[in-house]
Amino acid sequence: MDTFVIKGGKPLHGEVSVGGAKNVALKILIASLLTDAEIVIKNVPHLSDVTALIDVLSELGVRGTFEGHAVKIKNGNVTGEPTVSLDAGARLRTSSMVLGPLLARYGKATVPDPGGCRIGARPIDRHIEGLRAMGADISYNSEDGFFHATAKKLHGATITFPKNTHTGTETIILAAVLAQGQTTIENAAEEVEIDDLILCLNQMGAKITRTKPRTIVIDGVKSLHGVHYTIMPDRNEEVTFAIAAAVTSGNVIVQNSQLNNLSAFLDAFTKAGGTYKKLDGQRTQYTRGDFLKQTDIITNPYPGFMTDWQAPWAVLMTQAKGTSTIHETVFESRFKYVDELRKMGATIDFFNPKIENPQIFYNFNWGDRAPESHQAIRITGPTKLHNAVMVADDIRAGATLVLAALIASGVSYIHGVERIDRGYEKIEERLRKLGAKIKRTERIVP
Repeated sequence: MDTFVIKGGKPLHGEVSVGGAKNVALKILIASLLTDAEIVIKNVPHLSDVTALIDVLSELGVRGTFEGHAVKIKNGNVTGEPTVSLDAGARLRTSSMVLGPLLARYGKATVPDPGGCRIGARPIDRHIEGLRAMGADISYNSEDGFFHATAKKLHGATITFPKNTHTGTETIILAAVLAQGQTTIENAAEEVEIDDLILCLNQMGAKITRTKPRTIVIDGVKSLHGVHYTIMPDRNEEVTFAIAAAVTSGNVIVQNSQLNNLSAFLDAFTKAGGTYKKLDGQRTQYTRGDFLKQTDIITNPYPGFMTDWQAPWAVLMTQAKGTSTIHETVFESRFKYVDELRKMGATIDFFNPKIENPQIFYNFNWGDRAPESHQAIRITGPTKLHNAVMVADDIRAGATLVLAALIASGVSYIHGVERIDRGYEKIEERLRKLGAKIKRTERIVP
């Protein structure tokens, strides 16, 4: 277990390049199960989640190797029962998405209950029901912790998701490309990462069209071929560095910027007193004005303000004048970082907005919410943060603590760095190039 040691108080200056989108890389890696041809994926970040998924796929006969920031991956054909081990599958949530391709190609699959960051309940019931509508027989054995699935032949279906689901939409797409007939996904997620996956699959020979913002039509094909594909940059990384520039009163230029996909963030960022300027090529300069202003944020699926942005945004609001609010509507439990920020002196209180029909309003299953949970926070600022010893709970919460430590007085320690490594490649090295005083130390656990 590694620890970040951070001495705060230094503004960040310079240029930083964001890596490829993890959420695209993982899904295209899974798409390798759909063909026996080699796939070359470029702009793949070196993340523990990517390595973990390659390990999962290796158990299914797929061989993947890194060459710089490209991954060459080729399906070697599944032999025997296509099964993902409990140890490999529990390391990341994306492991459950192999169900669709395995059923489409081999008619059977055994996959454990997925792991990954524990952000709320995050059930995969919507994924399972969608696959069942396509002809799959899927049961869950609570004794062994596995989903057992079979299908004589997946067929097209019209699938309407009751709630927005990013991975559910991708799961059905990956299953439907080789299914018999036409599949229509209604209330499909709109994320640009899904469109990047669709573009890649179409280049492999799939027939997928987004006919409306929330309608995707897939005409099944008999086979797919290989592809060389460069994935899009990671929006979450750009937002993290933009906030780092503003919260430290710095000036950071982000390379591989994608302003067209950040409208909701940029609107809020500008209202809060942040500034940005598009430079030549794909470069954007992020700074801030003389002072930061309070904001009221409600998270929503794309094109709204992403749930992945709300934790870093909370740090920015600790430095804003007045009382800010963040209302989380996508997950029922995503404020675990609040106690860590309170250790640093942040003034944050929980509350629950009055919502007439919460079962309909919130994107998660209302029944999964613990009675003591809260869906919103109030942040009063500006507050001078001080050093603390903290633990990263998930990827974005970990990045949030790094941002807080960058502006805190004294030296802070962040344990659980391996969770940050799941979503940010060598973030400490990139921050050092911007002037941050941060180092990684190995934590010896007896």
